[in-house]
Amino acid sequence: MRNMKSVGWEIRFGLSLVLLSSLLYLLHYAIFRDSHHIFIYMLGHIAFVPIEVLLVALILHRLLDMREKRAMLNKLNMVIGAFFSEVGDDLLAYFSEYDIKLDKIRKELVITDKWSEQEFMDLSKRLKNYDYRIDIQIVDLEYLRNFLVGHRTFLLRLLENPNLLEHESFTELLWAVFHLTEELAKRGDLKQLPDTDYKHLSGDMERVYTLLIHEWLDYMRHLKDNYPYLFSLAMRTNPFDPDASPIVR
Repeated sequence: MRNMKSVGWEIRFGLSLVLLSSLLYLLHYAIFRDSHHIFIYMLGHIAFVPIEVLLVALILHRLLDMREKRAMLNKLNMVIGAFFSEVGDDLLAYFSEYDIKLDKIRKELVITDKWSEQEFMDLSKRLKNYDYRIDIQIVDLEYLRNFLVGHRTFLLRLLENPNLLEHESFTELLWAVFHLTEELAKRGDLKQLPDTDYKHLSGDMERVYTLLIHEWLDYMRHLKDNYPYLFSLAMRTNPFDPDASPIVR
């Protein structure tokens, strides 16, 4: 009902503007008696309408959309920051501890404030070819389950955020983390599972680990470009740096 009233008001307003324009043209004709002059300028104004549509409907609209999308992505990066602060960094540190091949890339993951955009891109390409392997036989699944179940409410609140539709990779990461949470929560004794089930859980963990690293790298690049003070703390608490410390030295 409210939308219909809004449309009705817009129609009345538009008609009133057309009527006002007609009255002004009539007034012009009544004073100067020059219909030729009126139609010349009227045609000139009408001829300019398509250009106005181009400027307003396409160019300005596109600029406003870009500005709105940039603002929304900034808000979304705040959500991503909250995720890494509450869950992501701890998960990265935990999974990397059981990554049997981490020593091959650990040094490359120690990001500094001297990094260029090209270095971030090069590392992203190398990570796509990395063989993510977690040794589930030594993973403390009870600890992992308790950690994830303890943050289940937080993860659900993140999934309810409508802005996530604009960030497919982060949404995929959240679903992967939530799926792993549910897989672990629905099992009883995690120490008495068949090898086939351990293999299944290992695949779930490696999926989360893979998505986490890529999303973490993108987030670090965003912080370096936009929030140097947040990037400084993220560097000093890098989960892949064995010498990481929040203390400034």
